[in-house]
Amino acid sequence: MSQQGYVAAPPYSQSQPGIGGFSAGFGPSNSSLHFGHYGDPNSSYSAPQPGVSKSTVPFGSSAPVGPPPPGTHQFSQTNFQNGPNTPGQQPHRFQGPPPPSNAGPSYPPYSHQSQPAYPNTASTSPTAQLANHLNSMQINSYGPGTTPSSRMSSGHPASFQGPQLPPPTQQQITLPPGSQVRPPANNVNGLCAQPSLPPMARQDGIPGPVPPTPNLQQLSGQPPGPGYHPQQANYGPQMAGSQLSYPGAFPGGPAQLPGPQQKKLDPDSVPSPIQVIENDKASRGGQIYATNTRGQVPPLVTTDCVIQDQGHASPRYIRCTTYCFPSSSDMAKQARIPLAAVIQPFATVPPNETPLYVVNHGETGPIRCNRCKAYMCPFMQFIEGGRRYQCGFCNCINEVPPFFFQHLDHIGRRVDHYERPELSLGSYEYVATLDYCRNNKPPKPPAYIFMIDVSYRNINSGLVKLICDELKTLLDKLPREEQEESSAIRVGFVTYNKALHFFNVKSSLAQPQMMVVSDVGEVFVPLLDGFLVNFQESRSVVINLLDQIPEMFADTNESETIFAPVIQAGMEALKAAECAGKLFIFHSSLPTAEAPGKLRNRDDKKLLNTDKEKTLFQPQVNSYEALARDCVANGCCVNLFLFPNQYVDVASMGLVTMYTGGTLYKYSNFQLDADSPQFLSDLRKDIEKKTGFDAIMRVRTSTGFRATDFFGAIYMNNTTDVEMAAVDCDKAVTVEFKHDDKLNEDSGALIQCAVLYTSISGQRRLRIHNIGLNCSSQLADVYKTCETDALINFFAKSAFKAILSQPLKAVRDILVNQTAHMLACYRKNCASPSAVSQV
Repeated sequence: MSQQGYVAAPPYSQSQPGIGGFSAGFGPSNSSLHFGHYGDPNSSYSAPQPGVSKSTVPFGSSAPVGPPPPGTHQFSQTNFQNGPNTPGQQPHRFQGPPPPSNAGPSYPPYSHQSQPAYPNTASTSPTAQLANHLNSMQINSYGPGTTPSSRMSSGHPASFQGPQLPPPTQQQITLPPGSQVRPPANNVNGLCAQPSLPPMARQDGIPGPVPPTPNLQQLSGQPPGPGYHPQQANYGPQMAGSQLSYPGAFPGGPAQLPGPQQKKLDPDSVPSPIQVIENDKASRGGQIYATNTRGQVPPLVTTDCVIQDQGHASPRYIRCTTYCFPSSSDMAKQARIPLAAVIQPFATVPPNETPLYVVNHGETGPIRCNRCKAYMCPFMQFIEGGRRYQCGFCNCINEVPPFFFQHLDHIGRRVDHYERPELSLGSYEYVATLDYCRNNKPPKPPAYIFMIDVSYRNINSGLVKLICDELKTLLDKLPREEQEESSAIRVGFVTYNKALHFFNVKSSLAQPQMMVVSDVGEVFVPLLDGFLVNFQESRSVVINLLDQIPEMFADTNESETIFAPVIQAGMEALKAAECAGKLFIFHSSLPTAEAPGKLRNRDDKKLLNTDKEKTLFQPQVNSYEALARDCVANGCCVNLFLFPNQYVDVASMGLVTMYTGGTLYKYSNFQLDADSPQFLSDLRKDIEKKTGFDAIMRVRTSTGFRATDFFGAIYMNNTTDVEMAAVDCDKAVTVEFKHDDKLNEDSGALIQCAVLYTSISGQRRLRIHNIGLNCSSQLADVYKTCETDALINFFAKSAFKAILSQPLKAVRDILVNQTAHMLACYRKNCASPSAVSQV
């Protein structure tokens, strides 16, 4: 999970069904294929009724100008900008550049519109496909009985007669009659696009957005910006004479009769994500972002800023698809926005930010709610003078333990509020007691086992020598706790081809000893003492071994290899040592030797683009899934480095890596000179990562909604506990939520993620992340706090899971349908009517 997203701008008005460009029978499209929460087989779209007139609003024209009608609000663009926010004010995503300063003659308000400045041609790009999909929904047609004149006769456009929006907090700007209104600035991210966005200006063949104006107005006496045509003012009764139709009408010609609806959307009307990223960097880059407000939208992940934990988890740890949940399940189904959180519990914290505090309550252990078992956090409310507290998740009243008691101040907050991380911070750690340990025994420090394929090809290519030489220096850089001088992690070494070779590197030995296990059908560990050692204590023996391995197998002719028994052997070694750990496996070919987990070449190109293509993504044999289960149960994480020069079955071999929280690296046709820098860089980063071992994660929520689906490199033995043999700074788990009941807008939606793990020093700990989100009954609030990168993360992981059971074409169609439904719902419920060429 490395990329996260852009957030939509707030809508300007809310249109009524059947008015402002949408048919009254609007609904979701038919779909027979489902995954996740997608699709509704009973829903359908109603086509516009024959003979319904089209609007006479010019193509690309903007909102009407002149004095606002009664009951409507004017908005200054500064209400939607990103910047320092006052408490209670929602931060938004965009601040446009200043308006052009050059003055020029103003245009008459009723001038005819000329031909559009951009071609509206068919395109096969993904943007065009989505545009065509939106057009096929017929969301631009007016409802039955609604004629264009109904929008004009009263002088109050129907599109401005939606629900009242709260008044802006900053200075309102009233436009003089006859002044030109330019389309809204490009302040959204492609998900929640305000429909009337400017077309892209082309210079020297490079598309780029037209510079927006910050106040959504064209000052009197100034010409419209580049790429815009004179706009019509639409207030008041229609003028006699010819009226403009869609582009293509001859200027000055007779009134155009309603014609067939234009089917193409202009891809250039889609907002630019690059512009959104740059605007966010300009407005929030280098600033301090304090997490003291529930439901506030954080800076984009591309924006470099300093995160200050003040009660909610840093966005480095948790990001949500939307920071305002719909208050009801019906509203969530209508919006079609997946409600999810991307949780990266071990995310890297920059040096200029405070690391997590560790709380130790001794033998008593962490304080938890008696009913829901949530851990003490800032969402707990202390009552009765501090003797009891009410759980923010289940509302249960709990007694405060005597050692934890403290008086309350005049506002009902504990006197030691800022002295305890668990009361004032969104993220912190607890030291766990023996009750949280496997078999009620304190854990041992974890171990790393390096398992090297020494078949003919790897020896001949120089790969084995490269790995051994690099390990000599890397073993000095094993991760350690900040207060410790050396790493507590122990290391072991195995080589293999058709047999397994274990090495005794005990510090008292002068030379390493090799023990061969040739019976790979019943793998066992031939030695315990001397296999897993502290590198600093056995340095000379280990260095000696790494020097000897390339020479030891220099004359080998063995080309067949095993694979599943290698993982089995590493897991059994960790199990015998009663510790968790990682296996670093360096492998190069399909395991064809007679052994458990043997695979065949099934690379059949005839299956591509057929219903059977999904079988290529499923494991060949069931033994790897069972092996993965055993690895997770014993805290054995598998990192796999593949160096194939022909077909390898990644779907089968990578299954254990995926389930155990490991990482798979693939270097096809590995060339020592060209590819070794990348490989060595990946290996260094992986070995030096701060990692949690033998981890279990549980996500708790406040009443009204719950976690239902989990996506990521995880294994789940039940519906609530996410098991990971290891979790490092690059691993993220995406969690989807569903409604159980109606959510309370006052109390919001609270989420607590707890990860129980063993640290690199062998200490059992609990890492807690808390975040609070807003709730609303207005779709506009949900859309304007969306984060596109979190949405894309969710869609990508959902699709990855779906390709195991559905054809690729069906999965692609589902993604397009889901995206189109989200945009269509936004356009129907949150956006004012606009030209047919805009999303």
